[in-house]
Amino acid sequence: MLNSLELFSGAGGLAKGIENAGANHTAFVEWNSDACKTLRHNYSPEIVYETDVRDFDFQQFSGIDIIAGGPPCQPFSVGGKAKGFDDERDMFPYAISAIRQLTPKAFIFENVKGLLRKSFADYFNYIILQLTYPEVKKKTEDWKDHLSELEKIHTKGSYHSLQYNVVFRLVNAANYGVPQKRERVIIVGIRNDLNISWSFPNETHSEDTLLWMKYVTQEYWDKHNIQPSEADLLVREAEKRRLSEKYGFFPPTLKPWLTVRDAIMDLPNPQKVKNYHPEHYYRGGAKSYAGHTGSEIDQPSKALKAGDHGVPGGENMIRFSNGSVRYFTILEAKRMQTFPDEYPILGSWTEAMRQLGNAVPVRLGYTVSKDLIHMLKSPKNARTGTHS
Repeated sequence: MLNSLELFSGAGGLAKGIENAGANHTAFVEWNSDACKTLRHNYSPEIVYETDVRDFDFQQFSGIDIIAGGPPCQPFSVGGKAKGFDDERDMFPYAISAIRQLTPKAFIFENVKGLLRKSFADYFNYIILQLTYPEVKKKTEDWKDHLSELEKIHTKGSYHSLQYNVVFRLVNAANYGVPQKRERVIIVGIRNDLNISWSFPNETHSEDTLLWMKYVTQEYWDKHNIQPSEADLLVREAEKRRLSEKYGFFPPTLKPWLTVRDAIMDLPNPQKVKNYHPEHYYRGGAKSYAGHTGSEIDQPSKALKAGDHGVPGGENMIRFSNGSVRYFTILEAKRMQTFPDEYPILGSWTEAMRQLGNAVPVRLGYTVSKDLIHMLKSPKNARTGTHS
């Protein structure tokens, strides 16, 4: 069994996906007390370390196969102050330190789309090169001096110490069967002495297939036994023409994007049915206004975000076809993030939504890691221990 060390674990979305793909968790490192409560409830409390990663002793976990996690994204978030490398919340240096000390076979990191902003281009390249050559340490305080040194090593091509083959991609979780339009940067590194050839998995779901089922065959509406909304009727003919011109008589080959309605279709209305599930209770006060409209029920949800009900765009609300809105229940939000129903998220509604807003969708974590874990489990790679 491969063992994994989870950094910046949050509620455990990436961890659950990696577990489902076949890895065993050795430790979780997370500083938020409520997230740690969630982890302790769903995993063995002994492996949850409620601490600042800057104070954590990585050496106690030698022999780790995979390091994974989501370094805090506020430094690179469009919604934040976007200070990047000048933000003390930038935890990438500590993720890199963990790799340097433990030399895992592979790592998987997730971060916000903002990491790829033009203004962060040099620093993102710096992150990738540090992950590629983790043993090349900074000699001065200026990170740009370190970047120059790493670029010289990289272009010379004759480096023979610890090295990782690193790839990254901006992915939309909806394209992998998550009922949520969530764009995130995934960074994967594999220790180069393993000689593993890996690539990101192909997308499995598409928006066009959902639109085809809505406007060409109308299967979507028939499945849910409902009529299209007025808004859908207004665009139906134009979409039919566009799709017919693009695909002819044959439907798109991928599966359809999953919608909010698809994800929660078996759940009762929390305003009408009480005590169905401890995380499925109604929370009042949702309001729609300009820039705060919620997630359309017949689309994948907007990306859930950490925060209270004042989250820009109303990402934590459902918008029904009649224009009414209400907040997602915790259970519904878990469905948007593809957590199992039986995986409790502890804390108040606000705190649970914060944890879920920070999480990696479980299905995305599984999809990205499953082939990698399968390759790492091969007898050849199982015999290759830590780098020396």
